[in-house]
Amino acid sequence: MKTDPVKPDPEKLADAVQRDPVQADGWSELRKLTTARVALGRSGASLPTGHWLQFKLDHAMARDAVHTAVDWQKLEREVTALGVRTVRVKTGITSREDYLSRPDLGRTLSDTSRCDLTAQRAERVDLVILLCDGLSALALQSHAVALLAALLPELVRDGWRVGPVVLAEQARVGLQDEVGAALDCAIALTLIGERPGLGSPDSLGAYFVHNPRSGNTDANRNCVSNIRPGGLPPAEAAQTLRYLLNQARQRQISGVALKDDRDRMTQIENVAVSPAKKIQSA
Repeated sequence: MKTDPVKPDPEKLADAVQRDPVQADGWSELRKLTTARVALGRSGASLPTGHWLQFKLDHAMARDAVHTAVDWQKLEREVTALGVRTVRVKTGITSREDYLSRPDLGRTLSDTSRCDLTAQRAERVDLVILLCDGLSALALQSHAVALLAALLPELVRDGWRVGPVVLAEQARVGLQDEVGAALDCAIALTLIGERPGLGSPDSLGAYFVHNPRSGNTDANRNCVSNIRPGGLPPAEAAQTLRYLLNQARQRQISGVALKDDRDRMTQIENVAVSPAKKIQSA
């Protein structure tokens, strides 16, 4: 039996258009405290269109961060402008697909780079810094030079002998062991693009190890992560790294045995100062 189609009620349609189709979340105040995707509300059974489009944009930016190549020539010019020597090296990786599927090859130098690096070894230095694209070319390109500009002058004032800055293409963190051993340095520091998150495609990580050598594990390394304007700004990251690196050199350790205990040390110093001395100093 054929039935006539249901005709919409014009008054109900007008009323629906006037009403906000997005239902707010009762916890929406939490969104002022975090960039995480919380309390987004809903439209029917789905996310509001604006938040859905933002999710798609963040996902696309994360993918681009992984697959975009670093402009190594531009980066080299910027690092050289800081007054330090640079060295270009490559790993055993030949393509981005290999980099994503064979992390082990990103931890070893190519045969040519190994020979070139060993030939440049001079007197023993305290620190060698590696700049690696990692999983976010955007992070390295955007924040590495700012971090070096804040960190290197402080280290020089602290008496560090800093070796060349090594620009390592298609590299993983573990490459610092082979590079550090080849250049005979006491500590190797790697600045590398971290795995991008949704909303943080430009996060830079700083990893260092005392006595770089074959056989080191992640337990031997320290990491200062989420270096970016929306996380830990480069200038603040430089101060954290300066403290940790000085502690590593002084105590000849790194990894799980080394902590950023500046807050605890400040508390101890405050307790050690008597009230009379505090009054006199005031």
